Amino acid sequence: MTDWLLGLVPQYGLWLLAATTFLSCLALPIPASILMLTAGGFAAAGDLVLWQAFLAALAGAVAGDQLGYWAGRGLGAGLLARLRADPGRDRLLARADALMDRRGVLAVFLTRWLLSPLGPWVNLVAGSTRYGWPRFTAAGVAGEGVWAGLYVGTGHAFAGNVQAASDMLGSALGMVGGAGAVLALGYWLFSTPRAAARGRKRH
Repeated sequence: MTDWLLGLVPQYGLWLLAATTFLSCLALPIPASILMLTAGGFAAAGDLVLWQAFLAALAGAVAGDQLGYWAGRGLGAGLLARLRADPGRDRLLARADALMDRRGVLAVFLTRWLLSPLGPWVNLVAGSTRYGWPRFTAAGVAGEGVWAGLYVGTGHAFAGNVQAASDMLGSALGMVGGAGAVLALGYWLFSTPRAAARGRKRH
């Protein structure tokens, strides 16, 4: 399916790009990142306009996030209960729920680009728990801007060499994720003894 979609980019361009990012934010298995890289390559060749490709990808992603949020808000616990019947989706929803509970705005922002497999499930959790729409939208737009900018921009920089661009981005995002995990572990190791000491003082 990926090759078929890539073949449609020159013909349908911006509309296809917006549609794929929209559908990917609804947890459908659409290779949106690859299409953004490809669109960036077409922009480098002059077949698309770079800023228009970026805005198309961003608009589709934001629209998908909003649909997921309002689906969660409108259908709430009943929708989540049906989704949790599948063990795979249940695990993803549990992780999204825990992440939203601990991080809120940061969780929405990071699951747009760094932890993107959790993005659609965070949308549903945010809506079903009636997380503030303005905060959700602001964090979502910022995160999707990073996602679209990274992939469309990298595709443009690599002039359509999708494999090289994908490898580079995968390595870079892996390094960012690893550094974040190290920082989080360091914070936990530093804060846990202090919290325990404060607890002992109260008693």
